[in-house]
Amino acid sequence: MRTIKIGIIKEGKIPVDKRVPLTPKKCVEALQEFPEMEIAVQPSNIRSFSDAEYAELGIPLEEDMRHCDILLGVKEVPVEQLIPHKTFFFFSHTIKKQPHNAKLLRAILDKHITMIDYETLTNAQGQRLVAFGRYAGIVGAYNGILTYGRKWNLFSLKPAHLCHEMEDMQEEYFKVKLPPIKIAITGGGRVAGGAMEVLDKMGIRKVSVFDYLYKQFTEPVYAQLHSGDYNTRPDVEVWDSPDFYANPHLYKSTFRKFTRVTDLLLACAFWDPRAPRLFTEEEARQPDFKINTIADITCDVNGSIPTTKRSSTILEPVYDFNPKTEELEPAYSSPENITVMAVDNLPCELPRNASRDFGRHLIDNVFPHLFNGDAEGVLERGTIAKAGKLMPRFSYLQEYADSAIHNQEKL
Repeated sequence: MRTIKIGIIKEGKIPVDKRVPLTPKKCVEALQEFPEMEIAVQPSNIRSFSDAEYAELGIPLEEDMRHCDILLGVKEVPVEQLIPHKTFFFFSHTIKKQPHNAKLLRAILDKHITMIDYETLTNAQGQRLVAFGRYAGIVGAYNGILTYGRKWNLFSLKPAHLCHEMEDMQEEYFKVKLPPIKIAITGGGRVAGGAMEVLDKMGIRKVSVFDYLYKQFTEPVYAQLHSGDYNTRPDVEVWDSPDFYANPHLYKSTFRKFTRVTDLLLACAFWDPRAPRLFTEEEARQPDFKINTIADITCDVNGSIPTTKRSSTILEPVYDFNPKTEELEPAYSSPENITVMAVDNLPCELPRNASRDFGRHLIDNVFPHLFNGDAEGVLERGTIAKAGKLMPRFSYLQEYADSAIHNQEKL
């Protein structure tokens, strides 16, 4: 079996991302697990793991990545850094036709690059194999609690991005002293799981949806809400999850019952644009609308959470939404406002931990398919483009990719 040389490229997107696909120790583990693999790392002064940390473990540093077969990054690779005829793995953010990346997809086709997007790597059941979702949930929940504490002057937590590792962040948990509030977590995937990890370790008790809605507590509590808890199809009496995911446009939101009892909302659920929003701006103006702090961890701008009017940044993570005027105001402007945390790159706040988790997914769920002939079709399903053409599953992106040509011609 021939050797496959993996190159870890330096991140070129601005703003910079400190995460890596493989940490130094995960490189060593991968080499032990797959004897036919070689790994080289492109030097970088922005990674959360230094060049020295790789070199100390014997991982070679190479500026020139042209000798590698497969190149691994995290975020979008700048067009000028794409190497023709190579195979790239990274989050391309093209499959939803994101306008700012049409030029990137066009360049991938023009350079005859094989593009495999982490987001499109799935098993036979359609479940994603690699993701940073758990750490989005962890940091998002922490930021939500931090925001609530600051809004009501209860406690002050160190921002996650100032913590070297997650263990440092967990030391901050001891400062959390909450009144008997109710916290709602939407979703059932990795993101929600990460958020619940944080609340559990903070000693916040999980209760049933029924108790959450109808009982009073003398301590802070949270409930995990699934789609069936806050959506209904008017013409069907029994909840049917497959039908909801197939026909979300036929459903109406029943989240109103939760807005009357919830203080802090941690939004972790995937949202289909065809599905109803959780609540409306009109409902947010009602006297019994109790939610005053929202951590929109999924960060769908103008999506499931109508108060998420824009994404925020790690350095300025919070803004206020004035429900009366429907305008955005500076963070913590008024107790009457809804305070929103909507950072769209949360795992970047704990890059070392998030990178370790991601490397684990690659070694367990992706690398085996490089050496078994892709027997389960994982790599084939995840390939967006190859040899200058879009793969059949992604042919719907042709017009999107071609739009970059038309836009260039107009300039």
